[in-house]
Amino acid sequence: MRVRQLTVVAGLLGVLCVPAHAEARDIGRDTLPANDGWAAEGAGTTGGAAADADHVYTVTDRARLVRALDGGSDIPKIIKIAGTIDANTDDDGDRLDCADYATGGYALKKYLAAYDPRTWGSARPAGPQEEARQASAARQAERIVLPVGSNTTIIGLGDSAVLKGASLQIKNADNVIVRNLDLRDAYDCFPVWQPNTGGLGDWKTAYDNIWLTGATHVWVDHVTLSDKGHPDAEEPTHFARNYLRHDGLLDITNGSDLVTVSWSRFAGHDKAMLIGNSDTATGDRGRLRVTLHHNAFESVVQRAPRVRFGQVHLYNNRYDITGDDHRYSLGVSTESKIYAENNAFHAPGHVEVADLVKSWNGSALHQSGTLFNGFPVDLLAIHIAYNSGSERDLTADVGWTPALHGRIDTAREADRAVARGAGAGRIP
Repeated sequence: MRVRQLTVVAGLLGVLCVPAHAEARDIGRDTLPANDGWAAEGAGTTGGAAADADHVYTVTDRARLVRALDGGSDIPKIIKIAGTIDANTDDDGDRLDCADYATGGYALKKYLAAYDPRTWGSARPAGPQEEARQASAARQAERIVLPVGSNTTIIGLGDSAVLKGASLQIKNADNVIVRNLDLRDAYDCFPVWQPNTGGLGDWKTAYDNIWLTGATHVWVDHVTLSDKGHPDAEEPTHFARNYLRHDGLLDITNGSDLVTVSWSRFAGHDKAMLIGNSDTATGDRGRLRVTLHHNAFESVVQRAPRVRFGQVHLYNNRYDITGDDHRYSLGVSTESKIYAENNAFHAPGHVEVADLVKSWNGSALHQSGTLFNGFPVDLLAIHIAYNSGSERDLTADVGWTPALHGRIDTAREADRAVARGAGAGRIP
């Protein structure tokens, strides 16, 4: 009898208690759920889930991260980032700043004097200072450009994993996952001046926080992307143009395909996301298939996203528009096919519904279930009403209907859920 009682008690304890040796779920082995957007097409996206024990790394500094990335190799690997990693450091972990990269006699004051449009004109910069700028930029790129190869998962540990100053570049790679990571301040020390014979010209920067170029089957989830540390709004003006130091937060270009971006936060930035980089890149037809769902776009000026060619499913996202510099949210460009449903926009009084969509040679936009400051609106009808005559009228027929997706919430439900759950450190 006593043995039977002990057995029963032990059984109950087994049900009610978690054994001391039980391990927490390893999110590094997570794969994209079935039907979760375009990245679930075909074989889906598994990242480095198949990595053996020798290719699972926990990294705490740039040097270890670079070794784990293995030059962008295709070997299945899981890279876990702990704490804060600064890409602008040398091999000993010492901090590098822009002066440490400058070479060949480069100096901003000399560069500005050499290429002042009032004396230089509208030709592209050339000569000693431009050559020195290029050499200096190459030195910085050696430190901050981090190539990510196929069959790779990069995951932040805990709720405070940060990668700052880096540009993760997923180039011609397949099957990549990036999750639970705060990526901030891909800061370009050496922007190039680009004159414009018909206007003021502009400063062009080199780095996105994450750049997909020729990449396929990529899942970006619960990341936070921002300029935190060096906001462009605080940069000076040179040649009557803001001296920009950042490019995109997450750009998807050059034939990239089958991408899902979910539960992520894009914050405090000018040009957030470009999908398709050129009106003449006709090879992108049939590619650039991207799903964006349950993301937060906060204080973003433009490109949230701007699309060329791609079939983009944009659903259950939240937009918080602030400040007085907002230009547009959804950019409808050449042959783009945006299917937008159940998104919520919040904006101050000077921003109107007609300001949310901008078209450059676009032809179609599907929208439904949109909320603007809590009220239902028809983005397409309002865009046509306000812009007919100045822009090409858009039709509602984008030629496709999304099939790869989970439950689509109402815009009101998604608005609340995204406010609580989007961004790094918030994986359930």
